[in-house]
Amino acid sequence: MKMINKYPIQQNSIAKGNILPEPLRVVLVQRLGNQWKVGGVGLHTGQYHERILDEPQIATLQISPIIEPMDGNPDRFRLGIEAYRLALAHEYDPFFSLSIARVDPLPHQLEAVYDYILPLPRIRFLLADDAGAGKTIMAGLLLKELKIRGLAQKTLIITPANLAFQWQREMLDKFRERFEILRGIDLRNAYGTNPWQDKQQIITSMDWAKREEVQDSLQKASWDLVIVDEAHKMSASDSEHKSQRYRLGEVLSKKTDHYLLLTATPHKGDPQNFCLFLQLLDRDVYGDVKSLEDAMERNYAPFYLRRIKEALVTFPNPESGEVKKIFTKREVHTAQFDLDEDEYDFYYDLTRYVEDQSIKAAKDESPRGRALGFIMAMLQRRFASSIYALRRSLERRKEKLEEQLKILRLPPGFDESKLEDLDELPEEEAEKLIEQIEAASLSPDRESIREEIGELDTLITQAKVLEKREIESKLKKLKEVLQDQNIFGNPKTKLLLFTEHRDTLYYLAGNEALGMKGKLQEWGLTVTRIHGGMRIGDRDSKGTRIYAEREFKEESQVLVATEAA
Repeated sequence: MKMINKYPIQQNSIAKGNILPEPLRVVLVQRLGNQWKVGGVGLHTGQYHERILDEPQIATLQISPIIEPMDGNPDRFRLGIEAYRLALAHEYDPFFSLSIARVDPLPHQLEAVYDYILPLPRIRFLLADDAGAGKTIMAGLLLKELKIRGLAQKTLIITPANLAFQWQREMLDKFRERFEILRGIDLRNAYGTNPWQDKQQIITSMDWAKREEVQDSLQKASWDLVIVDEAHKMSASDSEHKSQRYRLGEVLSKKTDHYLLLTATPHKGDPQNFCLFLQLLDRDVYGDVKSLEDAMERNYAPFYLRRIKEALVTFPNPESGEVKKIFTKREVHTAQFDLDEDEYDFYYDLTRYVEDQSIKAAKDESPRGRALGFIMAMLQRRFASSIYALRRSLERRKEKLEEQLKILRLPPGFDESKLEDLDELPEEEAEKLIEQIEAASLSPDRESIREEIGELDTLITQAKVLEKREIESKLKKLKEVLQDQNIFGNPKTKLLLFTEHRDTLYYLAGNEALGMKGKLQEWGLTVTRIHGGMRIGDRDSKGTRIYAEREFKEESQVLVATEAA
């Protein structure tokens, strides 16, 4: 570095470097023996900083002269000017975010974002369109518009746990917005830091965020925009009995400038309940039921919009001006079937076993009794899914009882508060919780264990006989329906089958890892599958969810899936 007028740094020059807290405009340069006292005003904070530096340290600084030499990189200058121009583009293009998003929005989506939500000076809005209207796209467009205007840097999206990945993927694919999913393990590993404060764009689970152990760190963060999906889950029965989810909604309302609630089922038919729900947005506007009734009479609410599917149409045809309904009429048919005599006998024996165990559970007021009651109710749901799923559940319970018989242990405890969240948990987490409940339900008494193992052996044998004879009425009815819809005759017809239990998925679609061929495969159909145990992956990684999506679109005729899809 050259010495200028015997001083290594001139006053009013700009100094930058790792040894400085921020870029400084130098206002003081004073010699102290072989060192220099350098003082300056921070360009970012306006605070005054002083450092004692020797000449080797000063040599590491990047110092801009008082008079700029105008010899910078012209390409970077052009990019900088272009960035400033784009930052003002929203002033001249009312739909600017559409030019940088990967979506082709529909009329009702533009209307909601640009006519209803965006004009609000402080967004507090309940978007309650029917399911399938594209509320995720509307939320993404709003996010882009707020970011372009410099109004949203920190964004939090609250969803049911099983929708977190879907939101993350939609935001990245359609809007190029990268969100991190925050889970319990992330908070536990963040020793000495607060991820809620450190991360700019977060997606997290509603039922995790509501927990007391999470609330302390969550309430220390503030947000520019909070979006809540399936927001009706935050409703409360009355002001005296607020749920944890409702209290979470109240916390978020205080911690954000802009608040967007999304739901397809906002109203339970109770005006008092609905009024309380709307108070999450603004306690004053809907402070009582009368203000809500007045809004209904005027057919106008300042921050509430609901459209039904039948009212949603396309853009007008440029030549004829004709508009078409977006959603075709949905036809719902229930395929009824009757159990045959052998299945009734099996169902009767299963019900007797479940009732006997449930009576024992009712007499036991400990956590074990409550766990046993839950497991018994679950077994009947498994029978409703498939005999195979029930048989595998019975076999797993028998194995656990046999292990318990070898080494008697007191039943472990489990977090009973998680039971109310079970339906909201991702599939893998739900299965782990059920395993914990199953372990907690085991008897510590040898005689009771032996007796239950005998009952299970009988039921498992009956189930195997029914499976081998292939007389399951539900499976036969499924094949009839597929024949009626010409699924076997037309390979181009796609079929999407949902099932609650992974065992039933394996029964229908097979399990290569177990060398098991599924019933649909035996019928000659090409099948792929998606369940919660599969990694997200990508289009080229076999055995992952996204690969299965591509496979269904391009090759397979049938996709069998659990809720993970």
